[in-house]
Amino acid sequence: MNTHDGGADAPEAREAERSGEVDAVADAPDAPDASEASQPAAPVEPRTGVAALSLRYRIGAAVALAVVAAAVCVHLGMVFLHIAPSNTVTKAHGKAIDEWIYPEFEQNWKLFAPNPLQQNVAVQVRAQVRTADGGSRETGWYDLSAQDGRAIDGNLLPSHTQQNELRRAWDFFTATHDDDNRAAGVRGTLSESYLRRIVVLRLERGGAAGAGGAVERVQVRSRTTNVAAPSWSREKISTDPAYRVLPWWRVSDDEAHGGVQ
Repeated sequence: MNTHDGGADAPEAREAERSGEVDAVADAPDAPDASEASQPAAPVEPRTGVAALSLRYRIGAAVALAVVAAAVCVHLGMVFLHIAPSNTVTKAHGKAIDEWIYPEFEQNWKLFAPNPLQQNVAVQVRAQVRTADGGSRETGWYDLSAQDGRAIDGNLLPSHTQQNELRRAWDFFTATHDDDNRAAGVRGTLSESYLRRIVVLRLERGGAAGAGGAVERVQVRSRTTNVAAPSWSREKISTDPAYRVLPWWRVSDDEAHGGVQ
């Protein structure tokens, strides 16, 4: 009976074993293909430059670069102040700037030459007038520069005459005359005529001679004041006006009536 039972169970046992082997094969992970296994792994590129250094050396390189950049900025700033016109910073720290520059970095040129104007220059005029009844009187000083300033202030499109005519005429005069107001050559004489013509026309437009009167002589002067130092500066600058007074110029009849001599 047992033999018969064992013989009958044997085929079932073998079938169960084969079924278990199939399930085990199904559950096993897929084996890699032969083509995939034969491909080599991608090579890792080696680090170069600063990235190849250790953390400690990278920090050292960054600090050195920062020091060099700071030194370059300081040097460029010192050179700029050395060649720049005299200002509040150079007057306060001129010794330190010179010690940095000389002798290795000396510069033989200057920036912004000539120096930017740090003064307010006003051109003023007065006249001797022959009145309608044959008498004579002297006017007060007319500030022509202030008149131009009022005409320009708030004007979106000021004229070239308002901006430059009087200023250029005065610059022309000072460039062709010495400190004693003596003309230097033909251009000096031309600048006198040009300036005189401008101020006479301004007086005529302003009605300085009055009804029936005529301008006989004019006198021009400049009033120069230094621009005040900023509030944060310790620089002491005098703001007292300085005057340059020209001699009286006789006005011809043609000029007095707007003509050309």
